[in-house]
Amino acid sequence: MSSASFSERPPDDLALDQIGPALSRLRRRAPASSKDLSRNLVLNVIADAPGETTVGGLAAEMGVAQPVASRTVAACIEEGLLRRAASQSDGRRTVLELTEHGEAERNRFAAEQRKAFQEITAAWSPEEQIQFARLLVRYGADAAAWSRKQATRHD
Repeated sequence: MSSASFSERPPDDLALDQIGPALSRLRRRAPASSKDLSRNLVLNVIADAPGETTVGGLAAEMGVAQPVASRTVAACIEEGLLRRAASQSDGRRTVLELTEHGEAERNRFAAEQRKAFQEITAAWSPEEQIQFARLLVRYGADAAAWSRKQATRHD
């Protein structure tokens, strides 16, 4: 890195440096309890997984220890959001599946997030809202692919 002071850096560099803190603020400002955030994260990881999801795979995707994922899964099962099932590819493995109630809860949370997004960006033009939404979704997909690639490098 160059020895240029922080204030001498180009504005685009400064904006790029703010990505991490901005994403952290987004997560903290979500209009939900920490319980809802955890449940929603679990439900989305399982729904978005390209294949079957185990508790270990869930833990890896969430970036938490397996006992943390196990406790969250147990709570979701108790609430009727998830169920355990035998793997279709290896009957010895147990995988996680969303229940109808889990899918409904996921949709409810998505509707709340959309409402919050619309309220937060009310001063934006419709074009800006759509552009940001598309780029954020793209970022999420690319981040997931990058994360899987990193995981295979470390295995």
